[in-house]
Amino acid sequence: MSLRWEISNKVQVLKGWARQRFGRVSGNRRQQIAGKSDRVAGNLKQAGRKARDAFKR
Repeated sequence: MSLRWEISNKVQVLKGWARQRFGRVSGNRRQQIAGKSDRVAGNLKQAGRKARDAFKR
C-alpha cells in the first residue's frame, strides 16, 4: 500500500508542475498558484510518509 501512496503523491507533484507551466504559458495567474499548491501538497505528503516510515523502524 505504501507504493500506491508514493505513486499517488508523485502524480500530484507532476500534475501541479504541469498546471503551473500551463498557467505561465497562458498567462493565467490562478493556474500558476493552483499548480504550485498541488506541488507543495504532494511534496509535503511524501515527506510525511517518509518521516512516518522512519519512526516505524
